[in-house]
Amino acid sequence: MKVTLEKEKENVVKLDITIPAKDAVDAYNNAVRRISQYVNIDGFRKGKAPRAVVERHVGTERIKQEAIENLMPRAINQAVADNKLDIIAQPYVTNYNFNIGEDLTVTAKAELRPEVILGQYKDLTVEVKDTPVEADALQKQLDRLLDQHSTMETVIDRPTKDTDVAVIDFDGYCNGEKIQGGEAKNYPLNLGNSNFIPGFAEQIVGKNLNEEFEIKVTFPEKYHDEKLQGQPATFKIKINEIKEKKLPELNDEFAQKVGNFKTVDDLKADIQKYLEDQRERTNKQNSENEVFKTVIDAAKVDIPQSMIDREAASLKAEYKQRLAAQGIDWDNIVKAQGEDELLKNLTEDALVRIKNSLVIDKIAKEENIKLEQKDLEQKFGQLGMAYGLKPQELVKQLGQNPEIIASISQQAMNDKVRDFLMQNNKVVVK
Repeated sequence: MKVTLEKEKENVVKLDITIPAKDAVDAYNNAVRRISQYVNIDGFRKGKAPRAVVERHVGTERIKQEAIENLMPRAINQAVADNKLDIIAQPYVTNYNFNIGEDLTVTAKAELRPEVILGQYKDLTVEVKDTPVEADALQKQLDRLLDQHSTMETVIDRPTKDTDVAVIDFDGYCNGEKIQGGEAKNYPLNLGNSNFIPGFAEQIVGKNLNEEFEIKVTFPEKYHDEKLQGQPATFKIKINEIKEKKLPELNDEFAQKVGNFKTVDDLKADIQKYLEDQRERTNKQNSENEVFKTVIDAAKVDIPQSMIDREAASLKAEYKQRLAAQGIDWDNIVKAQGEDELLKNLTEDALVRIKNSLVIDKIAKEENIKLEQKDLEQKFGQLGMAYGLKPQELVKQLGQNPEIIASISQQAMNDKVRDFLMQNNKVVVK
């Protein structure tokens, strides 16, 4: 086999591959045998028809394509290995000249990994801003904890307050017509934290138990139902029940109830430690991000449009899959955000992801950073904890998908390179 290389625009290389006539004929005859195994030819059992009969039945071009499809993976892999090509996408055949008895010539193209020119990535000094614990953070955590253990008690001797939950019947009308889906019975509405139409909950404040009344609202200009956008509406309301939130008393008994604490001071000390630990985690994450950003910004790489387009298409597929899992229709997202804006964002994200990956791989190569079995085991352990699965179960579920395994391997390499960067650069937290 003979291979001639020719570099084309950007990062594309053309491979002119010549395969000896004997190998080409052998591949052609093997293709005839394979095709005869699954085509129905009158008068012959499968696999028993002579070559000439198979050629008349399916055509020589179909047989040649079959032969080339089986020859090319090995031929291209050998060409890539012999010429030490660093390809980033599956090579593809663009042309071939196949005459039985003559050398087979095939032209294929492959995309090479773009060249990365690293800037300084070691011995840097990077500054990040501290993320201090806010003065009222402890009190906020205590308030949240008390709220989590609050109870709802029925009120009968006063009007509703904006901190209550009102259990209501409502029935809505717009332009004299009943609003589809605009009614409910015994609906518990949090008057202080409502996602209803603006002004809806506010007009229920100050009303009494069993009181019946009407309120008037205007639907937002950007509402999911186009017929209601910006339209005035009337709702008939009846208050069936008023409930107020009762917070427990912050004392030693409460501390013992919520955890392994003896006193309120023990509880406060535990929360304060959590806040400080959270501050350290945030500072560590910010430090890693800032070091990584500095290294990425200093690197130079020309990324071809074809590579960006493929990555953007992959991101789009991932995004649509996540939306579908949440029951959200892609077309609605396109309508809300605009297709041009969505594609622009996906393209920008693709560019960032590609550059990050290329720079990480370049640093790994320069510093001889390699993945070991323990690195993958650690990554599977982390993912297993996130999904509530044992690492072995996760491997079993994902092991059938090479793309997911490759993605997890890339994540593990990302972690190793980030660790290397943190060990070889200085961060000053200010």
